[in-house]
Amino acid sequence: MSRERTVGVMGGGQLGRYFVQSAQRLGLDTVVLDPVPGGPAGAIAHQQITAAYDDTRAWADLARRCCAVTTEFENVPADALRWLAGNTSDPTRVAPGADAVAISQDRLREKTFFADCGLPTAPWAALKASADTAQRQTQLDQAAGAVTFPALLKTARLGYDGKGQISVNSAADLAAAWAQLGHADAILEQRLALQQEISVLVARDAHGASVCWPVQVNHHHGGILAHTRVGFALVAPALADAARDAARRIAQALDYCGVLCIEFFCVADAAAPGGQRLVVNEMAPRPHNSGHYSIDACDMSQFDAQARVLAGWSLPEPQLLAPAVMLNLLGDAWWGADGRLREPDWSAIMGWGGVHLHLYGKKDAQPGRKMGHITVTAPRAADAQARASQIARHLGLAGMESLHDAA
Repeated sequence: MSRERTVGVMGGGQLGRYFVQSAQRLGLDTVVLDPVPGGPAGAIAHQQITAAYDDTRAWADLARRCCAVTTEFENVPADALRWLAGNTSDPTRVAPGADAVAISQDRLREKTFFADCGLPTAPWAALKASADTAQRQTQLDQAAGAVTFPALLKTARLGYDGKGQISVNSAADLAAAWAQLGHADAILEQRLALQQEISVLVARDAHGASVCWPVQVNHHHGGILAHTRVGFALVAPALADAARDAARRIAQALDYCGVLCIEFFCVADAAAPGGQRLVVNEMAPRPHNSGHYSIDACDMSQFDAQARVLAGWSLPEPQLLAPAVMLNLLGDAWWGADGRLREPDWSAIMGWGGVHLHLYGKKDAQPGRKMGHITVTAPRAADAQARASQIARHLGLAGMESLHDAA
């Protein structure tokens, strides 16, 4: 393989798999760095380096093979990306950059960064790890005074899909919740009365030009994304424009390169135009689960864009070809009411038009584990939603009440 035509990805899950597929369609060779052999991405890449993400010898091997490297998850060591970008003996294009990834890995830094960008967040307070009992109590008192309960206590690092989060209903519960997290660095965040959760995908190339996909409306169940709707006119145009503008502002402030997902809350505000305002929740420096619909419903998917950026190519503005509903398939769907593991019955739904089934090739179906997704497209949004609701009922998918109610 020619190094000039080879791109690498750190991470071997489903996001890496789709990136590899997009890169290969563009005629690029691919290398996956993943400690687990034969994962979803490694199974289809041209080559795999089987090593830990903090293995410096693996970094050097990746740099030797690839002209450009990306990551499929934000918890890859930022130092690895920094080393690859600064390795003068073998210069490697890295997207996203280490600084952007490092900010996203720490909720305290992330909230401060959003504030520096002039973007509103939910009221929050920091709790810093300390062995001193008096210092802990001072921080608890200050945090309790900074938010209105109920609130969420979140670990500052390594939390995702609802992990590392504890609901806190009163100031009296806060000390026990922090102890449950081992008194690690944490953030106490006020719960907001949400009307909607939305996200925006933005892609920015090495020259600073950026493009955005349509605003995505998301619904979570148990802290994990259940479904995403796009092309439904569920978000006021002014609010959608504001979300895309904010996403571009964040990407520019980061001097970002690659695909970035920004998640927002929509909250009621009588003083705001249309009675709603945006609150920034968090960012993911990579393609995102809520953007999976773009594979089947857009002329350029989020993974196509990531591959284009790594190749050093320009980006067209993506076009939504049809309204779409994306349904997450978690391992729960593989377990019957009798407690037995079995493959879901795909036969009926595969005979329905506009149904796009994606299975990630994971062998171990565990509750809460993302095993695949289904994207439903139709000329009319109402038809896509009705079909998605029908599929969710057929497969017994949880967290689909908002689809069923409107279908």
